Amino acid sequence: MASTSPGYGITIRVEGPSANKPVSAITTALNSQGAALTALDIVESSYDRVVIDITCDTIDAEHADRVAKTVSEIPGLTVRKVSDRTFLLHLGGKIEIQSKVQIKTRDDLSRIYTPGVARVCMAIAEEPSDARRLTIKRNTVAVVTDGSAVLGLGNIGPSAALPVMEGKAALFKRFANVDAWPVCLDTQDVDEIVRTVQILAPVYGGINLEDISAPRCFEVERRLRELLDIPVFHDDQHGTAIVVFAALRNALKLVNKPIDKVKIVISGVGAAGTAVSRLLFLGGAKTIIGFDLDGVIHKGSPANDPMREWFVKESNPDNFQGSIGQALDGADVFIGLSAPNLLSESDVSRMAAESIIFALANPDPEIDPEIARKYARVVATGRSDQPNQINNVLAFPGVFRGLLDTGASKIYDSMLLAAADAIADCVKPEQLNESFIIPSVFDPAVTPAVASAMRTAIKKTSQ
Repeated sequence: MASTSPGYGITIRVEGPSANKPVSAITTALNSQGAALTALDIVESSYDRVVIDITCDTIDAEHADRVAKTVSEIPGLTVRKVSDRTFLLHLGGKIEIQSKVQIKTRDDLSRIYTPGVARVCMAIAEEPSDARRLTIKRNTVAVVTDGSAVLGLGNIGPSAALPVMEGKAALFKRFANVDAWPVCLDTQDVDEIVRTVQILAPVYGGINLEDISAPRCFEVERRLRELLDIPVFHDDQHGTAIVVFAALRNALKLVNKPIDKVKIVISGVGAAGTAVSRLLFLGGAKTIIGFDLDGVIHKGSPANDPMREWFVKESNPDNFQGSIGQALDGADVFIGLSAPNLLSESDVSRMAAESIIFALANPDPEIDPEIARKYARVVATGRSDQPNQINNVLAFPGVFRGLLDTGASKIYDSMLLAAADAIADCVKPEQLNESFIIPSVFDPAVTPAVASAMRTAIKKTSQ
């Protein structure tokens, strides 16, 4: 599958004689290369010369280079500059700190800083719980990573992970008005990560673990949850699980299949796959068969960590030991959290009638969605240019909004299920169809609904 994306948008500035009708030539060149023209602006114009900015979306970096080269070869035109729009957006970072109060006079300074601030410090020293009321703690989340499993890029380290964590912080602010800050740690030692987050925790009302590889992520999360009095949420696990469960709930409703009767095949049983499976089991699923790099996970598979031990025990009830293609024979649901182009057309053709395919590898899914739709009733991906995008932005802003609003200290499974139900319910019965099983990330009703569901679930756990 090859489609253009704003993520590979470029702007090409060209100069040429106005008499040559450069706009027509440029449009023809872009069409010949399959680029998607999004804007064409005349930035300078004189009697005989014109300067034009051409903005277009391309497929990838190599395609962008080909498009720019094709434009440069148009007779009479000179390419002044080619700008990568994504890199331009990231110049200087994507987030900043702003003061919530004005500092214009000496009176302001006296209250915000010394001497007035000393009284607030002493109040917190006498009653530490007041830190949540009198500081940023009540609305601040640390986005913590070690850079070991960044997107689909792998172990690229903390500095290279920073643009992703900045983006995460920006999403927290945009969708839930939560102040989040990247904490990119230059260590991949579990003890050091846990200790560092522990000593940073007084500043924050919650910890969002991000892009830490399995199985270390399980231990980091478990130990931090035991040590801290603020909620710890690994979004790669639980955010993904919430949104997948929400989408599957609606998809199963559409095809009229109960979750306890369907056969589910999962590719990729790492952090996300394990968490998805756990939530599906809690939601009523009975038959899940999982695959990883070594093939099917069965009762004789090695279990080197508690989460893998749990999956070996709970999954694959009939101890199936064939290939993924064989497992898909008669399967109702496929959930891919693994690698691109993993499935063949023959594989998905063997699935049950009214099947469901969630091919979530990004940017290239486990199977071309167009092929999948030939056989499946419902198809979802992780891509924004396809219907039914499974995106964690639907979950984590509302989850943390609810946690922070209530001052919760722990996260329980009942809260995750409540969040999933809230997302699913944002799709009204009259809206539900094959191309709309999950709401848009820009639906303004989603975050408030998730936050409200979280608050209700938190209240129930405290009773």
